[in-house]
Amino acid sequence: MKLGDFSKLAKDYVNRTGYSLRVLKALTSYVGASRNGFVVADVGAGTGKLTENLAEIKLAGFAVEPNDSMRMEGIRLFENNSAFEWRKGTAEETGLIESSVDWVLMASSFHWTNAELALKEFYRILTPGGFFTALWNPRDLENNPLHKQIESKIHEIVPTLERKSSGSSKYTKHIDMTLVSTGHFKDIIFMEAPHEVVMTKERYIGAWRSVNDIQTQAGEEKFSEILQMIEDEIADMVNIVVPYKTRAWTVQSQKGV
Repeated sequence: MKLGDFSKLAKDYVNRTGYSLRVLKALTSYVGASRNGFVVADVGAGTGKLTENLAEIKLAGFAVEPNDSMRMEGIRLFENNSAFEWRKGTAEETGLIESSVDWVLMASSFHWTNAELALKEFYRILTPGGFFTALWNPRDLENNPLHKQIESKIHEIVPTLERKSSGSSKYTKHIDMTLVSTGHFKDIIFMEAPHEVVMTKERYIGAWRSVNDIQTQAGEEKFSEILQMIEDEIADMVNIVVPYKTRAWTVQSQKGV
């Protein structure tokens, strides 16, 4: 497995959590998504964790995913939901028609892109005055001893570990400047809200199995050790309450504005 290659993780992605509906509903109001014919594009959709949230709040459009395994799993999971059309594409080359989308979103995936090329592509496919949102869903560790302890023990097992993706990481420290750096977008706003997800032990372990950056850096043996450590930590629990914090940065296209 390579860093950023999610081919072997598709089946475990179902165990991941979605995003704060409070944040998404507030953004829906901000971008004017209630009007008829409004089109959204979930780019880097994976198996559709954000896509599912968007469908839940009655939005429709495209789910764009480059990885065949992830996209096919998403198509399978959405076989009874026609709100979103699944497409093969990347953030840099979505394959969508120019000026065909009103709101582009990337959930826990913008950090994998070439930001300059992705922003140029989003500008191309957005309608005049359309919006782009980059959002992440990091665990909210500060006030949760269990999850802080697990994270600490992971770093004890792999001292050199550098997490690639987290909405609370150093990566997002300058995200506001990145989003307006190309001149295609303006008027950045930031929204954040906590939410909790109650997981069974099986789902919780499954969510950890879907984490690409730890697996690729730890290697198979160390990653197995990490999973065993987590299983030991939650052995006496029936369910695990996992705190998250959805963090979203939104900018408006300069096209036609």
